Amino acid sequence: MVVRLIKAKENQKKQRVCAYVRVSTTNSSQLDSLENQKVYFETLYANREDIDFLGVYYDRGISGAKEKRPSFQAMLEACCKGQIDLIHTKSISRFARNTMTVLETSRELKALGVGIYFEEQNIHTLSNEGEVMLSVLASLAEEELDSMSSNQRWAFQKKFQRGELVINTKRFMGYDADDKGELVINEAEAQIVRRIFQLYLDGVGMHCIAKRLNQEGVPTITKAKWHDTTIRNILKNEKYKGAVLLQKYFHDGVNGSKKLNQGEREQYLIEDNHAPIVSKEAWQAVQDKLLSKSRKQGVNKHYRFTSLLKCQHCGSTLKRQVSYKKQIVWCCSKYIKEGKISCQGMRVPEIAIADWQLKAPVTVIERIEYGKKYYSYSSQESADEHHSSGQNQNQGSRLLSGIHRPRRTAIKL
Repeated sequence: MVVRLIKAKENQKKQRVCAYVRVSTTNSSQLDSLENQKVYFETLYANREDIDFLGVYYDRGISGAKEKRPSFQAMLEACCKGQIDLIHTKSISRFARNTMTVLETSRELKALGVGIYFEEQNIHTLSNEGEVMLSVLASLAEEELDSMSSNQRWAFQKKFQRGELVINTKRFMGYDADDKGELVINEAEAQIVRRIFQLYLDGVGMHCIAKRLNQEGVPTITKAKWHDTTIRNILKNEKYKGAVLLQKYFHDGVNGSKKLNQGEREQYLIEDNHAPIVSKEAWQAVQDKLLSKSRKQGVNKHYRFTSLLKCQHCGSTLKRQVSYKKQIVWCCSKYIKEGKISCQGMRVPEIAIADWQLKAPVTVIERIEYGKKYYSYSSQESADEHHSSGQNQNQGSRLLSGIHRPRRTAIKL
């Protein structure tokens, strides 16, 4: 009897490896670091016959505290498709600075059989002790980010106290920046700003000013349309009187959103920082007028049909107005702001819908029969729920069939 050994076949399948690299800013030193890291990984795996190197995924100019990194997400998507076996990165902080992001991502990938190798910490997430070490080190990385963020806020505070500022002149009209970063008047744009201030002091409303500038083809700083909110922002901007208010906004925490500073943080007002476009007296007169109007109108005044009526033509919210005959009407807000070019508009007398009992937004339907206007509404919540009313109760009302329209989102510009 002859026994012959048949050797087991060696696993010929190569491990599919990619590298991930990230730098948080786009300055030259960090971009050099990015290129050096790419070269490092490409050289490391160039002659490995047991490795199928898939290349380097990299993000630049994006903080590791943010999960929405294009290449990072593309890499995770490739992992989900079964195209990657191992991710090689230099350190935990390069992969992500948020502890939860690191742990959740590593666990999800581990369930897919995909490992992450952190070179500096010598951690492999597929190993038994990998997650314990990863949890401790990721927490340290997040604490480091908190410390760096705190240091940056301190540095900005010191800059503000010294009166140092960086202003993006592409975001507001009337000024350019010279070679030293100082604000200098752009006379062509300054004429538009002066005109806006003068029109408002002459009694022209913000909506009418915006409408007039749009009709004349006057461009905004971003080449978009003029709106009443655009006019308001110009009228309230302290830069036009030669002053600068620092720290108008702040970030709430490391990953927090940008918030308007309403007293939560210190602010610094620098008077006579640059040449004014309007006099201090004119600027203050405008502020007094704005304040007086806001007091008369009330803050966030709420009426019976506020936010409940939608235009049948464009889906925008109907806005309450008082006509010259002192009649209350509800008009399409988009038509008011942008005119017939955006919506043909509608005007709904409140007396014609006085008996409507609404608890949710509805689309108002206007129909003309025998020269008279009648109104009904279509509720998005129930296509069967509808109601009609004549323009005058004494003229008799008719029941009109409700029309189902898909819900639309009205964005206030």
